[in-house]
Amino acid sequence: MANPSAVCNGHLHYQKQNNLLKSGISKKNGITKGIKKNGVSNGSPYKKPFIEHFERTPMYVAVLTFLGFGVGTIFGYLRDFMRAWGLEKRNVAAEREQQKDFVPLYQDFENFYTRNLYMRIRDNWNRPICSVPGPQFDLMERVTDDYNWTFRLTGRTIKNVINMGSYNYLGFAETDANALKTVTKELQKYGTGICSTRQEMGTLDKHIELEKLVARFLGVEDAMVFGMGFATNSMNIPALVGKGCLILSDELNHASLVLGARLSGATIRIFKHNNMQSLESLLKDAIIYGQPRSRRAWRKIIILVEGIYSMEGSIVRLPEIVSLKKKYKAYLYLDEAHSIGAVGATGRGVVEYFGMNPDDVDVLMGTFTKSFGAAGGYIAGKKDLVDFLRTHSHSAVYATSMCPPVAEQIIRAMKCLMGLDGTTQGLQRVHQLGKNTRYFRRRLHEMGFIIYGNDDSPVVPLLLFMPGKIGAFARRMLEKNIGVVVVGFPATPITESRARFCVSAAHTREMLDTVLKALDELGDFLQLKYSRYSKSAHPELYEETRFELED
Repeated sequence: MANPSAVCNGHLHYQKQNNLLKSGISKKNGITKGIKKNGVSNGSPYKKPFIEHFERTPMYVAVLTFLGFGVGTIFGYLRDFMRAWGLEKRNVAAEREQQKDFVPLYQDFENFYTRNLYMRIRDNWNRPICSVPGPQFDLMERVTDDYNWTFRLTGRTIKNVINMGSYNYLGFAETDANALKTVTKELQKYGTGICSTRQEMGTLDKHIELEKLVARFLGVEDAMVFGMGFATNSMNIPALVGKGCLILSDELNHASLVLGARLSGATIRIFKHNNMQSLESLLKDAIIYGQPRSRRAWRKIIILVEGIYSMEGSIVRLPEIVSLKKKYKAYLYLDEAHSIGAVGATGRGVVEYFGMNPDDVDVLMGTFTKSFGAAGGYIAGKKDLVDFLRTHSHSAVYATSMCPPVAEQIIRAMKCLMGLDGTTQGLQRVHQLGKNTRYFRRRLHEMGFIIYGNDDSPVVPLLLFMPGKIGAFARRMLEKNIGVVVVGFPATPITESRARFCVSAAHTREMLDTVLKALDELGDFLQLKYSRYSKSAHPELYEETRFELED
């Protein structure tokens, strides 16, 4: 049965059995309107159902969440007052006595939650592991004697913790000696470092081989690789746009995109997440009014989006965005950090997922830090674009080149995906990831949890809401030998604290069932099953119909 809690762009999907549905007409507030499937009217650009879930926070949960933050804030001010008068030990960094008349460097409100909330649950982050971050890992046990201000290692190792937090989508983070033979060979041949930039003495034959392989994998003319994924965005966007240009950025874009946009000096305008009406409105205004004051036409208009949004688990509405960028003669920059390798029939990302032509995207960006079990990133597209970046990219001019063993690891993984190693192992990994993702998401829905994102996204956010449950959830899961990532305000909206699971092809069904059993028990214990639209145990009783009601 289809999940009635699915939402596209903030509109809630419902399921009903009546004649209006069958005729394609719906009623809301007494007004009859045509149904929009998948958020697109008749003539949809989608070739298959595009279903995302963003169930709204129950009112009582939102009230209790704000109340929890309110109580925490009151006690935070009280403790700050006690620290100021010397009644409580001040553990955080503080200004020297000689600087008491300076503008505060540390003790300002920006660090309020760090001092008074984050420090209380800091033990749930930065946990040191001592093995490969595969489907399971070993964790170094640590304890605190001063409420998380400092930690000490006990010398004990927690073995075989199920890893539900790493971006090891295809399971290439591995230590199998046979799989890493070529990487070992390149390490012995080239060593570990380049000690130079790409424009000086840092371009090796392995880099050229990798760039040709990336271009072939993506189906584009050329590609360029970089040693750091974050810098691929932050150091290349300023080379593509500048003063007099307009950047239209999704409100949930990654920090690397945000930083690159700010460093460029271009004008930045934000559109609502995955909302085509908001994006088109900005495009219209940009074309009609041009630049502020002068009213001159913008030199360039570029749209920045991600393939899979790492905190929401949603997939970009690429067909609609491509249609808009063609209509308004804008450029499109697509960050496939989380989607390359993770979606698409052969792991070629959201372009393949939607059955689109890579030439429809002006700048294809991705990273090797997730699906390929390595490091670095790439930008691909037309040869003119890549040749321009070879000369003007800050990363190519100033940053150290990708080290050869890492380049070989990417080549090994990509050849496996393309079948160039003579096996079908790469395809099997892609298909297994899809099966694991759909199974894990379906079971969470059935249990009654509120989860966000697309049905095909291996990033699965599970909503915790209340600040007190963030630490309790992560600690309890670790007691059950399960490692998870938890996230709260200000990294998320104040009422949307969450646990973020990353599904991997390397996870076995037994591992996933172990995690699901623990979640089922913990969901009851912490009362986390907030969904009002959990699936029926008898789906055959209901009609498989999905639609959106317009505002």
